Amino acid sequence: MSAPQLESQLASVNQRIVEACSKTKRNCDDVALLAVSKTKPLADIITLYQAGHRQFAENYAQEGVEKCQQAPFDDAIWHFIGPLQSNKTKLIAEHFDWVHTIDREKIARRLSDQRPPEKPPLNLLIQVNISQDPAKSGVTAAQAVTLAKQISVLPNVRLRGLMTILEAQLSEQHRLAQFQELKKLQQALIKEHPDCKELSMGMSSDFELAIQAGATMVRVGSDIFGKRS
Repeated sequence: MSAPQLESQLASVNQRIVEACSKTKRNCDDVALLAVSKTKPLADIITLYQAGHRQFAENYAQEGVEKCQQAPFDDAIWHFIGPLQSNKTKLIAEHFDWVHTIDREKIARRLSDQRPPEKPPLNLLIQVNISQDPAKSGVTAAQAVTLAKQISVLPNVRLRGLMTILEAQLSEQHRLAQFQELKKLQQALIKEHPDCKELSMGMSSDFELAIQAGATMVRVGSDIFGKRS
């Protein structure tokens, strides 16, 4: 995709966020757009950066780290949103600012142990399988409460909120209901964990619904970069 096309797609998504916030009387500054750049070239990320965008999300550890290292700027915010295995935690801890896919204490502890001391605490989101979809990762609501307590005592990470990926075939009504369910869980957790303010939910197909339910981060790939080959 050409640079002008990318800039146009980015502007279009930003406008949709503004409109979704307006409908629910939310401040659009309270919703961060994460450009999901997995499998896309660094040149596309640079184009978006030059258009003023600063938050990027990657699904694959090695690819994401290479982009972090090769990017000709150091003020972007990098989010890891893919499944995380123990053998990749060091890479993530050293290079990313946020991790959205925490589903067990062992991974959170490794990230805390491996976070370089000169860097600020790594921001973590607990992945909740709110759809109870056997094909998706994530914990139950009850497990999220336990995991939040375990993360809260780790020194080099901060629990910042929750993330979910919904089951693919849900109706609009069911999607909204499940986003609202995650919002309720976050509201319960924030009483014990005051930093637990973020809700990472919604993708290209449903981010407006997620904003309606209270999303503070939306993860958009194909509506910015085009379909992946």
